[in-house]
Amino acid sequence: MAPIRFIHTADLHLGSPFTGISGLASAQRKKLADTVYQAFDALIDYAISEKPDFMLIAGDIYDGEDRTLRAQYKFQKGMERLDHAGIPVIISHGNHDHLGGGWTRFELPANVHVFDDGVSSHSFTVSGNKVTVTGFSYAERHVKEAKIIEFPQADETSACHIGMLHGSMDGDSSHAVYAPFKKEQLLSKNYHYWALGHIHLRQILHHDPYIVYPGNIQGRHRKETGQKGFYDVRLENGETTMEFIRTSAVCFEGLEVSCKEILHMNELIDACSEAVEKYTAENNAVMAVLHLKDVDEQSAELLEGIPEEALLEAIQEALESTSADAWITGVVVDEALNETRVSAIGEKISATMNEWDQSDWKRVLKDLYQHPKASRYLDSLTDELIQEIAAEAVPKIHKAMRAGE
Repeated sequence: MAPIRFIHTADLHLGSPFTGISGLASAQRKKLADTVYQAFDALIDYAISEKPDFMLIAGDIYDGEDRTLRAQYKFQKGMERLDHAGIPVIISHGNHDHLGGGWTRFELPANVHVFDDGVSSHSFTVSGNKVTVTGFSYAERHVKEAKIIEFPQADETSACHIGMLHGSMDGDSSHAVYAPFKKEQLLSKNYHYWALGHIHLRQILHHDPYIVYPGNIQGRHRKETGQKGFYDVRLENGETTMEFIRTSAVCFEGLEVSCKEILHMNELIDACSEAVEKYTAENNAVMAVLHLKDVDEQSAELLEGIPEEALLEAIQEALESTSADAWITGVVVDEALNETRVSAIGEKISATMNEWDQSDWKRVLKDLYQHPKASRYLDSLTDELIQEIAAEAVPKIHKAMRAGE
């Protein structure tokens, strides 16, 4: 079999609003929103430069079922560029961009094949070899059934058979569970490669054959940390090799800052700046939460009574005089010291809040979400947003309700 080379990407989320980020000026927020499109441009630029045999996009091209006009236009122009370069593209739509959503009609070029809502196979020729790709698109947002049982066995007449599946491994609760599958079910099909989507954490579930989540191409909130991108995959003589290609224009990270032997606030601000500068020098732009470690009694006393907003402002101002392309979105003090000082009622509040489900959060936040003015600026109360709110609330409760205060 001649070598086969393809790009495996997923979860582009074009049009993502970026959630849980406060304190940004409008220009900075727009710049952040544009990073999704920068990541998409990087994907297309790489493909045109490297000229793989084809590209697979395993779901969630768009961030919402009602696809924005800008997102659709950017995607259509990207597909045109790939068409001019002679690169076929195979697409399966996922839960965010399902076929039942709303969109403006854009005509995709002839190089693009889009799976419909039934499991089907698409075959084409690469260097004289027959390649078959099997997949499906979501007809609606919630596909709870195990679509894997509808996938056929590998086509023995194909030199390479690839499965595309936007879904969750059975038992994985990191995302909403859609189109669940067991690894053994994938392996039983005898495909040469499984191109997965839906989980934003880059991971390889199995080798020989490879079962792969490439992750998304650009992080969109604090929990989507680290470098994001796609895989450049090569299949040759029964061997699979993969190279991760970074596309993220900005990374979300948690950066550690040691407070050991820090006595004065200027020392702390300098230490924070140095940690951020070191990261951006070795990587790229960053949206960071600073985790203050090694907090002793002296540094704890230094931080006592300082509002987080004031500390953030001072650190950000210090960074503006450096070359670091960074924005600090939060400062978290080492919980190891704080937990011993949290009052009993503070612990009780935190424990109660951890037991809340989505209906409890909706009840607590009902007045805010029904406010005629404030509600216009709030993101939908999804499970992801609830997790972000809870993660930020716990340290604030601990800080406000320490023992003896």
